[in-house]
Amino acid sequence: MKTILITGASSGIGLQSACSLGRLGHHLILTCRSEQRAHQTNLALTQAGIDGRRLRILVMDQADLTSVDRCCMTIMNSDDVISHIILNTGMQYAGLKKPLFSNQGYELTFAVNHLSHQLILMRLMSLWTKDHDLRVIITASDVHNPSSGGGRVGRAAGLGTMQGLRTTDSEPMVDGTTPFDPDKAYKDSKLCNVLLAKQLSTRLKTINPRIPVIAWSPGLVIPRSGEGFFRTSRQQNPLGMMLFAFFARDLLRVTESLKTAGQLLVDLTLDDKYNCAGFRYYSNQLVRPGLHQFEEISPSDEALDDSKARDLWDLCENLIEHSLNQRLETPFLENPSQEVSEKAAD
Repeated sequence: MKTILITGASSGIGLQSACSLGRLGHHLILTCRSEQRAHQTNLALTQAGIDGRRLRILVMDQADLTSVDRCCMTIMNSDDVISHIILNTGMQYAGLKKPLFSNQGYELTFAVNHLSHQLILMRLMSLWTKDHDLRVIITASDVHNPSSGGGRVGRAAGLGTMQGLRTTDSEPMVDGTTPFDPDKAYKDSKLCNVLLAKQLSTRLKTINPRIPVIAWSPGLVIPRSGEGFFRTSRQQNPLGMMLFAFFARDLLRVTESLKTAGQLLVDLTLDDKYNCAGFRYYSNQLVRPGLHQFEEISPSDEALDDSKARDLWDLCENLIEHSLNQRLETPFLENPSQEVSEKAAD
């Protein structure tokens, strides 16, 4: 049995895969952004027949680096030996005209989708040794690639010189020059995710070169429920989102089902055929309406840029350490990361 850490497990693909992995008997460490979401997740999993003794649910608000840091310390101080890390959290707030910012003042899409995940990896890397078997999986998206179907719609992903990360002031876009666009901000964050996986693989070569680091795209998934990735879009434009879902999912059949996407993530986690050392990118590509093919492909040219991957890591590390050092210099009143027990969830 494995011990698997999953972010973004309270809904969508993350919850679907957590249910499947839990039913197989694996021990799960799940992070949720609030106590309420943690209780809801615990209840959903136990009602799905998951043994509560194999669940550990932690509160980690990925819009707050302080919360992420404290949750990482809780994990590091435990006796858990993590065998798989699944960085799955993803958010987008399409429809809003003005940028939203995290607790530390970074554009919210970038802060949640990328910056918080890099902090998790920075902290947990200290636990890895040359004898530690591990697999890291990062949920990205083909929209990071300007030549992909989704990548061609609207402004294309592109980080430029990453001028927006070279200052501690709040910049709405990573490139520091483009007017704010929530769709491009999401695409850029997914490009950052692929670069993160690539640079992590490079850094792990000195620790344990056998560790697989996988970035992947599940395809377009539009659940019928009100939860999941598109909940903000539904709130901002319910009619537009309803029409988009009808045409994409029901009429043209270009979407992937939540069940299949969740199973793909389970396969990436457990199947030995994905246990290949180093960086890999997998995509669930549309072959024809109603049919997808999951295979290893090459990400965009920008995502393969070793120099940009290294610079992105270094710039983000500087932002993270600056933010956490500011926290230490400023008095604050906050609750430490809390673990939600089975009793509390009841």
